[in-house]
Amino acid sequence: MPAKVVLKFCPDYTADVEKSLREGLEEWDGMSRFVKPGQKVLLKVNLLMKKRPEEAVTTHPMVVEAVVRLVQEAGGIAIIGDSPGGPYTVNALQTIYTKSGLREVAERTGAILNEDVGQTTLRYSEGKIVKSLTVTNCVLKADVVIPISKLKTHGMMTFTGAVKILFGVIPGLLKAEYHLKMFKISDFADLLVDIANWVNPAFSIMDGIIGMEGDGPSAGKPRNVGALIMSTDPFAVDVAATDLIGLNPEKVPTLMAARARGLTSRLNELELKGDSRSLWRIENFIIPKAVSANFLDMVPLPENVKKFVLNRVRPLPLFEHELCKGCRDCVNNCPPKALTMNKNQRPIVDLQSCIRCFCCQELCHHQAVKLYKPWLGRKLLK
Repeated sequence: MPAKVVLKFCPDYTADVEKSLREGLEEWDGMSRFVKPGQKVLLKVNLLMKKRPEEAVTTHPMVVEAVVRLVQEAGGIAIIGDSPGGPYTVNALQTIYTKSGLREVAERTGAILNEDVGQTTLRYSEGKIVKSLTVTNCVLKADVVIPISKLKTHGMMTFTGAVKILFGVIPGLLKAEYHLKMFKISDFADLLVDIANWVNPAFSIMDGIIGMEGDGPSAGKPRNVGALIMSTDPFAVDVAATDLIGLNPEKVPTLMAARARGLTSRLNELELKGDSRSLWRIENFIIPKAVSANFLDMVPLPENVKKFVLNRVRPLPLFEHELCKGCRDCVNNCPPKALTMNKNQRPIVDLQSCIRCFCCQELCHHQAVKLYKPWLGRKLLK
């Protein structure tokens, strides 16, 4: 049975976002289909780091506010939350809530900003690549989970949206441990699918009004897409979004991992509703320079030979010291501890230890980390 996805054309944040969401939800008979009176509803937003709404790194507050009001109209208790990159502390959350504009949303609507930084480890026997997960308490306490993702490119995973956002149920610095254990892109993609299946969100909404192209999820450029995308199937949301920006789903590791499990991964598996696809004319959307070299995993080469080739093919982080402020966020959050500071308090990388997760690039507030593809990689992995 096709997965129903609604596309709503919303040219900017001055448009009536709530009206667009309300019209889209009518395909499921409204928010009351998913939210009952008195239920705690976690609005799982993208709060990667301390950024202003116009930088297109975090879920825009206008979209979050619209969803809050729809949840409250259905009688639900709206709780806004995420586990950003870096330490998962109350102070870190408060700072990001303020910078991202979500504190103002809470003040206007009465929504709750999650400040519970507790975590719980539980068994997950159905997982393909993990049999247990350590997750934030706020997701465990919720009766309903509604992710509100941001349409963005991603240096490691090519695209981040409705599926990748759910990695945010893993608390703070523990994300680095998962990166270290699942350093192969295919394994990390399977982890993300495991997490998405465990969370099993009731409804997924994507803020694609202003997305991000290039070296996302934090160092790319804002790009007008003009879309709100929604579905009960987070994989279907990502398929629809990648189609809008002209990205082949087969280049998105999470969708390929989903395909292997018989989950939604192709455009012809969607039932598209809402506004006409002809309203969108998005050309030359910039995809990250980082490209997977996973094909080498299928080649029967000795590990030392494979590693030698990989280091000349895979993209690598390039640190622009003139932009760096010496904050050490990259060093402190590097999963394999491949970064150190030089005598000038600027980061240097041990490429033999680097697992190419690009957490350094993702968490750099100053966009001082670029993704560089070696000459051989540019020739072989176009």
